Amino acid sequence: MNYLMTISYDGSKFWGFQRLNEENSIQKCLENALSKINKKEVVVKGAGRTDRGVHANGQCVSFKLDIKIENDGLKKALNSILKPYIYVKKIEVVDDNFHARFNVLRKKYIYKINLGEYNPLLSDYVYQTEYKLDIKKMREVADLYLGVHNFHNFVSGERNDSTAIIYDIEFIREGDILNISFIGKSFYRYMVRNLVGMMIEVGRGKEEIVKVVEMLDSTDEINGYTAPACGLYLDKIEY
Repeated sequence: MNYLMTISYDGSKFWGFQRLNEENSIQKCLENALSKINKKEVVVKGAGRTDRGVHANGQCVSFKLDIKIENDGLKKALNSILKPYIYVKKIEVVDDNFHARFNVLRKKYIYKINLGEYNPLLSDYVYQTEYKLDIKKMREVADLYLGVHNFHNFVSGERNDSTAIIYDIEFIREGDILNISFIGKSFYRYMVRNLVGMMIEVGRGKEEIVKVVEMLDSTDEINGYTAPACGLYLDKIEY
C-alpha cells in the first residue's frame, strides 16, 4: 500500500531532512519509526529536502508498507514514536505510482523576520534582524523575482539548470513578525534563503536593487547573501 503523509517538525532539533549516516535527520527518524511498525525496512520519499535548522508546517512524504493498518491507527502509532519534534498531521492512501516529489504542483515557503525587539525565545524560529528594514524596497525586489528566471546566482551547489518559476510572493505582518511567503513549483538548495538575503540587504540599504537585476538570469558568478535557516518554513505542498 502506498501512502502520502503530511508532517510538521521543529528543524532546530535535526540536521535537515535528508538521511545521514550518523547525524539525526527527519528522514532517518521517519524511516526508523515506520520500519518498526512495518517490521521491515521502509524508505520515505520527501517532497523537498529542508536544510539543517529549517522547519516545516506541511512537509509531505510518500512510502509503502507491507502490513495492513488503518490510517488513523498508523498516525497514532507514529506520533507516539516521533513526538515531540515531529508530528504527523495527515495520512492518506494514494495510487501506487504516486511520488511525493515528482507529483508536486506547487510549494509554499514562508520566511519569518522579527522586526521588533530581540526575543531569545524566538532565536531558533525567526530571523531577528538588528537593522531597520525598508519593506517597500523589499517588495520591489520581490516583484523582480516573479515569473520564470534562471536563479543561478540564488542557488547553492552545481546544477545543469537553475530555471524556476515563482508564482507569487506575499508580505504579511503579524505584530512584529514579518511573514514573506513564496509560491512556486521548484525551489533549489538555499534558493529561498538567498532570495530573502538580497531582500534584506536592499531593505537595510547595503545593496541597490540594480544588483538584483544583474543577478537574475545571469550566468556570471555574482555573490549574494544567505538569510539564516531559522526563519524558513516549508509551509504547504500542493498536488
